[in-house]
Amino acid sequence: MNPEISKNLKFNVVVNLLDGAFFGFGIGFASFSTILPLFVRTMTDSAILIGLIPAIHTACWQLPQLLTINRVARQKRFKPMVMILTIQERLPFLGLAIIAWSMVRLDQPLALVLTFSMLVWQGLGGGFTAAGWQSMIAKIIPADRRGTFFGMQAAAANLFASVSAIIAGYILEANTGTQGFALCFLFTVGALIISWFMMGLTREPATEPEQLFPESTNFWSKIWEILRRDANFRWLLVTRMLTQLGIMGFAFYTVYAVHQHNVSEAEIGWMTGVLLATQIIANPLLGWLGDHWSNRGVMEIGLAASMLSALLAWWAPSPAWFYPVFVLTGIAAVSIWTIWLAIIPEFGSEAERPAYIGLANTLVAPAVILAPFLGGWLADRASYPVTFIASAISALVTWAVLHFLVKDPKKRT
Repeated sequence: MNPEISKNLKFNVVVNLLDGAFFGFGIGFASFSTILPLFVRTMTDSAILIGLIPAIHTACWQLPQLLTINRVARQKRFKPMVMILTIQERLPFLGLAIIAWSMVRLDQPLALVLTFSMLVWQGLGGGFTAAGWQSMIAKIIPADRRGTFFGMQAAAANLFASVSAIIAGYILEANTGTQGFALCFLFTVGALIISWFMMGLTREPATEPEQLFPESTNFWSKIWEILRRDANFRWLLVTRMLTQLGIMGFAFYTVYAVHQHNVSEAEIGWMTGVLLATQIIANPLLGWLGDHWSNRGVMEIGLAASMLSALLAWWAPSPAWFYPVFVLTGIAAVSIWTIWLAIIPEFGSEAERPAYIGLANTLVAPAVILAPFLGGWLADRASYPVTFIASAISALVTWAVLHFLVKDPKKRT
């Protein structure tokens, strides 16, 4: 380990945990799974549009990464690039606050267009930041502690987000119209500013980059060379694409609970809190398990939890059953998202790491968009329960592909 990295390891862990904690606190007020779908519901009944909310966030986060990796790979220090680009994933929440506050003076179609414009802006801002941020974390956190760190950071984010999500539920219940949403989005902005300052304290040493792509090399030919030679990585990408079908029911759980079981906004806040509390426990636990056992195995656990959550949401005879639905969803989300960040650096060399990060995210982005379209189409044409059944079947198929066709990169190493 670089002596400077070793010297600053504890400090970097602390400030980046605080970055994640305050980022989570802000996102809890504007949850892509609960609060934002309810906000869009004030403008439209379309299940497709509601289902697109988390998909836009994820797809826009993933799509630009391949376009940035050549620039990222040439950086001596990743932090300056990250600090500038991450502003674009935080500022759009101020735009959402202005839209919510101005709803009484806006036509609903215009408000809807503006809202989705902010969501696209926010997602792309995160996407252009992501490869640099992941590379920075991979640089300052040793490989044998990376899964644990991602788990701890996500747990801190979810702990703070669970508190803010419950507060958001009461804010929405106490304020008429969309003023409550405006207040929630303003709280988001304040928390994300604190998060930005915490990230800025990171101590990253300057190191001469290992050039994966010399100036004279054709960038895209080297990218496709990686895909051609690494069959195991290709199967991981296929698994990741199929995973989007296995989790497509997640976006509709809260809307279904509200309109089928008459769950109140305050209770949705508590369900969001349960979801996040589950992630608080699962993130460090599953991150540690991935470091000491197998990240692939932990992802298999997540796919099983995804299947069970969809089946339970389909069967649930009363609102109380949605609490275990969200517990299973939390376990699935950790296994599928947090562990994904830890498993990608296990492929390729250090010089190739930005390329693998970009490929692993950008190539999956189309599936992230198409899956909720399919889920929303099924919900509109048939019903939400049909979407849940399709999601459960897809999760089972994805588990089989991951288990039988993807070789564990940790064991291969």
